[in-house]
Amino acid sequence: MKSKQVDLPTIEQIEAELKKENHKKEYNRVLRTTIFVLLVVTAAAVIVAVLMFPVLEIKGDAMNATLQNGDFVVTGKAAQYGRGDVIAFYYNNTLLVKRIIAVGGDEVDIDEEGNVTVNGQALSEPYVTGRALGECNVTFPYSVPKDEFFVLGDNRSQSVDSRNTALGPVTQDLIVGKLLFRVWPFTVIGGVE
Repeated sequence: MKSKQVDLPTIEQIEAELKKENHKKEYNRVLRTTIFVLLVVTAAAVIVAVLMFPVLEIKGDAMNATLQNGDFVVTGKAAQYGRGDVIAFYYNNTLLVKRIIAVGGDEVDIDEEGNVTVNGQALSEPYVTGRALGECNVTFPYSVPKDEFFVLGDNRSQSVDSRNTALGPVTQDLIVGKLLFRVWPFTVIGGVE
């Protein structure tokens, strides 16, 4: 009986095979590391977006012409909020967006035509397209309580805001943040004034 002779691989073939196996291991290690880093970065981005800079969709017409129904905006927490800031805040588990007109200690007056004065000074409101007294059941002049904000929608005839006792002035603990930037639609991308 003849036995078959088995050809053993050469040193070069063994080294080449070893090199291939090491390359596969290195490729798999780099791939796992890359996927892990991408997942961590994505999770961090989501956490930052949700907690620090929430993105909100505008619903309704209360802020026309500044913001339109369907716009998406980025908000950010601020240490202080002041007159003119457009803010998002909670009211009965609903997010509302309005503009701060007056702060605690200010006196607000609105006449029958919808002209607003704060501390006796008429407000320049280029963001308002049509003045209106709107849904109003507060007595003017109105003194804004300390640590609260008197807010109005820019579309005065369509907005329920601090002119109505159902909403009233807003406290800082209800504020989600100041609207910083409109991100959608792309045709009007930019800061919120």
